[in-house]
Order: sequence, then C-alpha cells, then structure tokens
Amino acid sequence: MQQDSRPSRPWWLAAIVVALGAVCVLGAASLPAASRYAGIGPGTVPRLVGIALIVLGLILAVQIARGETFEPQGTENADAALPMNPLAFALALVAAVLPIFALQTLGLPLVAMVSFTLVARSFGSRRLLVDLVSGAILGALAWYLFDRLGLQLGGFMPFAGLG
Repeated sequence: MQQDSRPSRPWWLAAIVVALGAVCVLGAASLPAASRYAGIGPGTVPRLVGIALIVLGLILAVQIARGETFEPQGTENADAALPMNPLAFALALVAAVLPIFALQTLGLPLVAMVSFTLVARSFGSRRLLVDLVSGAILGALAWYLFDRLGLQLGGFMPFAGLG
C-alpha cells in the first residue's frame, strides 16, 4: 500500500470560518440594522462581521484548493511543538465571557478595564498598572462614543449610580 505524500488540506478550517460568518449574519437578521437616533443599529456590525467572515472563509477555501500550506512565519514566534498554556487560555476565556455577565452591573469602562488586563496578561504582559489604566481609558472612551451615537450600553458605572 502506497502512502500519499501530499499534505492534508484543512477544508474543515474554511468550513468553520464560513459557518461562523453565517451564524453572525443569521443572528444579526433579528436585530434592527438602523436606529432612530444613530445611522447604525445593533445589527449592523454583526452583519458586517458575518459577511467578512464568509468572504474570508471562501478565500481560505480557494487557497486550500490551490494547495497552499499554512506554516507559522518566522516573525510569529510560533512553535507548534510547544503545548498550549492553560492559564493563558483561561485568562483570555474569562476576559471574553466577563462582559456577558458583568456589563449591566459594573458598566462598560470597568468591564473593559478588567477584560483588557486579563487579555494582556494572557499574552504575557506583566505591567498590571499600565494595563488597568489602558483598559479603563479605552472602556471609558468606547462608552462615551457609543453614548454620543445614541446606542445605550447601560450606565457608565451602574453600581456607583453613574450613568
């Protein structure tokens, strides 16, 4: 029996990217695309992200069909032989899930500050104070910009009565 020396083609990867895009588009279909006060509504960004994911997934499928290989580039400092860091993964996962549970209670600036700090730590940052301040500034700026657009993300810091 002769073994095939051609590299395997990760069709599953392109299928997952297209499927994620389709989920975003379908989920956004139930949200209004425009708002009375702002030109964009809550369904606009998820719809655009979904369309972009579908397009990128199709481009990836074309690259796979052409037989392109996907190897880490030298500048990525990626070593496929190294095991996954479970602590870094857990920190990033908590940072991604935190807004779902804490946004209405704590407010965007505080949740963004903590999430930013957790992600920075998962990527190896050890500058806790800089990460906290950066996250707080970005969160406050995002809340202010969304508020100016007329999109309600809850109070600034609802637990403190700031809104």
